[in-house]
Amino acid sequence: MLIASDNETNPVIGEILELARSQRVPVREVSRRDIDEQARSEAPQGVIAHAEPLEETLLDEVLATATESGNKLFLVAVDGVTDPGNLGAILRSCDGAGVDAVILPRHRAVHVTPSAAKASAGAIEYLTMCVVPGLPTAIQQLRDANVWVVGLDDAADKPVFGLGDLAREHICLVLGAEGPGLSRLVRERCDLILSIPMNGALSSLNVSAAAALATYEVVRARREHP
Repeated sequence: MLIASDNETNPVIGEILELARSQRVPVREVSRRDIDEQARSEAPQGVIAHAEPLEETLLDEVLATATESGNKLFLVAVDGVTDPGNLGAILRSCDGAGVDAVILPRHRAVHVTPSAAKASAGAIEYLTMCVVPGLPTAIQQLRDANVWVVGLDDAADKPVFGLGDLAREHICLVLGAEGPGLSRLVRERCDLILSIPMNGALSSLNVSAAAALATYEVVRARREHP
């Protein structure tokens, strides 16, 4: 772990150093310039910790676990989101809502970068993430496993509110990128396309805000009728 030599002493830095000592993590003081060059994120806060790469989980494993446990899956798939800040915020909402796994396409989408990790506020350490070769194929795999696939799109007539019984089944919410929305093949393979009603002058929400609303709609429905 690297720490800037000019960091002011405060409770947060003290706690970080105490955790590092308790886990026998070597700590090295470096200049603020070294921190800024290595952080690869905006406004670094004087500490850099190097960690092992995040573990990727196969979608097959997630589906098999649900079969064995009997629990109803709650999944989120991300289609074409390229902004790391948006992805991080989506992951934070998914963790808060208790999503079982997030599905990311390997190509034409952002993965977990330093900026995404920072925006997730630590959620990347707890969420199960599946990186798939192609999202349309993964959606078909979900449908074959009796998972309802619900896409969010501004143009849909039906609102996401009131999912009802569908929310209490195996379900996967699919979020499209801002602007283009869901890709054609992904949209065609969804079981249902829903929208978030917009009652003001703007036509859509930021994708991370849409993720928060939609995931907690599933949470609400499941709590009302467990």
